[in-house]
Amino acid sequence: MTTHPTYPRLLTPPRQTFFLFGMRGVGKSTWARQAFPDAPRFDLLDEGRFQSYLRDPRLFGRELLRMTPGQWIVVDEVQRLPVLLNEVHRFIEERKLRFVLLGSSARKLKQAGTNLLAGRALRRVMLPLLPAELGADFDLASVLRFGSVPVIWDSTARQESLEAYVQMYLKEEIQAEALVRNLPGFARFLPVAALFHGQVLNVAGLARDGGIARTTVSGYLEILADTHLAWLLPAFDGRLRVKERKHPKLYWVDPGVVRAARSELHPPSAAERGALLEGWVGTLLRAYGEAGSELGLRHDALYYWAPAEGGTEVDFLIQRGRTFVAVEVKAKETPATRDFAGLRAIADLEGVKRRIMVFLGGRPFRTEDGIDALPVAEFLRELQERRI
Repeated sequence: MTTHPTYPRLLTPPRQTFFLFGMRGVGKSTWARQAFPDAPRFDLLDEGRFQSYLRDPRLFGRELLRMTPGQWIVVDEVQRLPVLLNEVHRFIEERKLRFVLLGSSARKLKQAGTNLLAGRALRRVMLPLLPAELGADFDLASVLRFGSVPVIWDSTARQESLEAYVQMYLKEEIQAEALVRNLPGFARFLPVAALFHGQVLNVAGLARDGGIARTTVSGYLEILADTHLAWLLPAFDGRLRVKERKHPKLYWVDPGVVRAARSELHPPSAAERGALLEGWVGTLLRAYGEAGSELGLRHDALYYWAPAEGGTEVDFLIQRGRTFVAVEVKAKETPATRDFAGLRAIADLEGVKRRIMVFLGGRPFRTEDGIDALPVAEFLRELQERRI
């Protein structure tokens, strides 16, 4: 495999001020340098700069006075000093400056009293490298084992880099930003939460397995979401004849990071591949549905669907207006008849225009009742050709 120092990201910069969030190491700063090569850059990881602004936030404003009206400004790690957003707001209004506000965590920015620019800034999220960005370097087995976070993917020692990533996350994101009072408790929580990847969220069970209070677990899950390591997929309420499950499903954003969090760096077992493939497809669907990418498949919402009883479910339900595309994922080369049960059960949902099975085989086919079974390569092709 040929390794490149950087890969072109399929993210189109807005024409106005915007936040760009994403997990550590995902490539936000690299992308900003490429997309805005002439923009002045204020890096708040620079401890000298950070301390000077901490003492006197007005210094940031005085430096902005030198900028030309309409100019782009990059502020990296903006979550470290949310108070600077007051100056950002002022200079958007008074000097028409435009800002690229990079951050690995939205947690401090969500706190009461933080100036979120009153709608003057858009929001974008950068996810790990996608097959369309990796091009000829894409390899599904490598992605499911090591993930595709650029800082890991570009490493010559991916396994060691993944081991270090979780420790870096705990030290630089959680401890340095004081996101939790009990760092050892959060460190114990991470591998337990990683075991719930791809499962319907059971907070009580997670609390029990981690030896943590239930209210604490809820806060820790919010931290995972705010630092863009994991996300919750809501259940769809279609009000069909059956009662549908209401609890969300928990997905980690990257297969490699979730495996590192539970200290599993060997090649994935057959039992592991199901949740890893399902989670990876979920990240793809998020990426193709996000605003601001060049991928072009915007959707209104993403859900999963499952009856409360019976064990039948559909992994993903894409909503666009009043229509839906149902997607089931199976890490098998040959899906069995029972694997199509969820897609058949959801056929009664009004507006379902297509049902898709994603699997590991080599040839696409269609069932007699109209379900498209697509190997991963064909699924990716249809995504990239905007046919899903």
